[in-house]
Amino acid sequence: MSESLTDDKLLQLIEAAIFCADSPLTVEKMKQTVLVDQKVTTKRVKIALEKLQEHYDNRGINLVKVASGYRFEAAKSISSSLGYLWTERPAKYSRALLETLALIAYNQPITRGEIEDVRGVSVSTNIIRTLTERNWVKVVGHKEVPGRPSLFGTTNAFLDYFGLRNLSQLPQLMEPEALETITRRLENEFMGVDQEASTSTETNYTN
Repeated sequence: MSESLTDDKLLQLIEAAIFCADSPLTVEKMKQTVLVDQKVTTKRVKIALEKLQEHYDNRGINLVKVASGYRFEAAKSISSSLGYLWTERPAKYSRALLETLALIAYNQPITRGEIEDVRGVSVSTNIIRTLTERNWVKVVGHKEVPGRPSLFGTTNAFLDYFGLRNLSQLPQLMEPEALETITRRLENEFMGVDQEASTSTETNYTN
């Protein structure tokens, strides 16, 4: 390939790469793949990404940055209408699962026992299995107490699914705030992404 890459060609390559990729792309990933034969600086790639974001800002598709990189998503303002494209119902999650996920997201790293202390009931093994199988939660270490229980934290996949770049974008909470309120905020503000074109239809989880 030519060593000279015009701005228009760079935009086309980046746009096509993000569109065709199976997962979000970082700047480094682009430079290691579609731009590997080009002499393109990181700064130039970031400028191109900013131009693409501006181009798609008021369109039905937006270019967004999540924890794992850049990806195209349907605009949130039209996501509810797009839900009719799928005949299967979007995923439904039990209050117990959402409470567990909320506690991990806001209090990580946290042990299963600490989750149970807050909720006042035991945490179902099926809930932990569902969260780990979805790759929303993982073991990030072990607490240095007798038995060395596992410490749970959220993953980049969790952030990607809910359209977040980092944990600081979680809804801000006023202290002290009830677990019920935390769970309701998580559910109301984020569960709608199941209907967006950026996500696939999921199996119902009710445990």
